[in-house]
Amino acid sequence: MQATVSKKVLNSFRKIIKSSDVNRLMEKTSNMHPADIAEIMKDLEFEEAEFIYKNLGEEKASGILVHIEEEMRERILGSLSSKEIAEDLDGLESDDAADVISELPPEQKEEVISHLEDKEQKSDIVNLLSYAEGTAGSLMAKELIRVNHNWTVLKCVKEMRRQVEEIKTVYSVYVVDDNNILLGLLSLKRMLVSPAENKISDIYNPNIISVKTSTLSEEVAQIIEKYDIVVVPVVDEEGHLMGRITIDDVVDVIRKEETEDIHKMGGMQALEDSYSSTSVYSMVKKRGLWLMILFAGEGLTATAMAFFEDQLAKAVVLAFFVPLIISSGGNTGSQATTLITRALALNEISTNDWWKVLKKEVLSGFFLGLGLGLLGFVRVFIWSSFVNIYGDHWALIGITVFISLMGVVMWGNIMGAILPLFLKRMGLDPAVSSAPFVATLVDVTGIIIYFVTATFMLKGILL
Repeated sequence: MQATVSKKVLNSFRKIIKSSDVNRLMEKTSNMHPADIAEIMKDLEFEEAEFIYKNLGEEKASGILVHIEEEMRERILGSLSSKEIAEDLDGLESDDAADVISELPPEQKEEVISHLEDKEQKSDIVNLLSYAEGTAGSLMAKELIRVNHNWTVLKCVKEMRRQVEEIKTVYSVYVVDDNNILLGLLSLKRMLVSPAENKISDIYNPNIISVKTSTLSEEVAQIIEKYDIVVVPVVDEEGHLMGRITIDDVVDVIRKEETEDIHKMGGMQALEDSYSSTSVYSMVKKRGLWLMILFAGEGLTATAMAFFEDQLAKAVVLAFFVPLIISSGGNTGSQATTLITRALALNEISTNDWWKVLKKEVLSGFFLGLGLGLLGFVRVFIWSSFVNIYGDHWALIGITVFISLMGVVMWGNIMGAILPLFLKRMGLDPAVSSAPFVATLVDVTGIIIYFVTATFMLKGILL
């Protein structure tokens, strides 16, 4: 939910709640979408939100359950009996109802399911809960229109009218055989213009995109995006039609995956709940471990500098450029890892493209390093014209900075590009190669590159 509810709207609802005017509440929300009501509830105190939920009737309440944030949904469900929850789930499609039930404590799940009056809905929910989380089976809805390929157009129309009474939204009409094997898709336009005695087998389209119940939800999202479709049927390993997944379900998956990747690339474990629903304890737990790992990594930077203590003692001026050198390499590496990780996520490249990526990033790193190296040299030149901190060897120091920046930036670019590819090839999440992680790695190697270059270029000064 992105919209911001105005104070005027919130105050109007607070007045209704304060006066316990249920009729006014029903009137005010009669034409409102459940998502909009949920948005208002988010900005109210829990007791106020609870009043709205419990006085809107089962139909509106069921829709609100899908849209409210997890923390509030958990508190509201906790205030209801198992029978009341089952009644509120009655108006939901099977996938939404299964999602709500999956969040309940194990012992309460069985109670809620036992109170469901619709036997077909109960069976569908039990079936959906049996699939592993993150698969197409757990994501699909069971409600759909199916017709037999042996039916005539006339019989098909009659059966579709019967089925559509039990389904909220019709996305597609699927054609199956006598064993419920998915055969294809039926075009409503073609059916309407065909003679009533024609068989469905003569007019359906056998070219249909489908996914299996075991297909990962991320792959489902990629398929829907690739083929530009709003719904995709789900089949089991034998090809039986099991359900369908719509684009709104996929949007939730994409948002969740992108959020996880962004959190990982920020150098922390992905949050399980929304930011507002995450406790301080969980936040510290998710972030603290990675910060300790990065701290230990940065400790290697201090160790590397200690190794070159003699050089620093003889030419203190070298220390002036340490932040410039390591930040340039870290920033370049962070840019590269962000670009490559995103390209992998969008399937723009694969691990087989590593050589092409390497060549591009070496070339990019060379020109980026050349530009930053020249800026570093110019800085030394300008400063030496006004102050004498570099002494008579300002030119050698400038060249040292130039060469070091060239090397560090190229190295950072290469590491930032190759590390995500390496992790992907090893079967790990490329997002783990976060910008802070790459920056820390390049910091350590950058110090080594800088001081090795300085030792070679300023040999006469440091000896």
